[in-house]
Amino acid sequence: MVKEFVKFAMRGNVLDLAVGIIIGAAFGKIVSSFVNDILMPVVGLLLGKVDFSNLFINLSGTNYPTLAAAKAAGAATLNYGLFINSIVDFTIVAFAIFLLITQINRICAKPKEAPAAPATKECPHCFSSINSKATRCPNCTSVFDK
Repeated sequence: MVKEFVKFAMRGNVLDLAVGIIIGAAFGKIVSSFVNDILMPVVGLLLGKVDFSNLFINLSGTNYPTLAAAKAAGAATLNYGLFINSIVDFTIVAFAIFLLITQINRICAKPKEAPAAPATKECPHCFSSINSKATRCPNCTSVFDK
């Protein structure tokens, strides 16, 4: 059983999947850092010095100046600012994956073959279907050019 597991784990597609998951997780961390540390502070500044990571609705009724203070007090909160950050994060990752997949499909796509010439043509006199190489119709015996 151990030999079968090692054989399974060392197959190419399993190793490729493992590498893809590790790279995807690292890419997700990079995108999260970009969203939280670079993009959203600029967006917040443009929207009037709003800190999206600190936007929350306090459900306990007590007033807390920051989300960290509310969490430290154990207050129930709806953290909609963090949710907005997560949506932006997901959108960037999904768009990057879309770009990657479209480029891979473009590179790996087989060139389209030209459509084959029709094997038959229509006789202009009796309108029957004949071989495209024929110069005389077998039905009406009309002679015509190719």
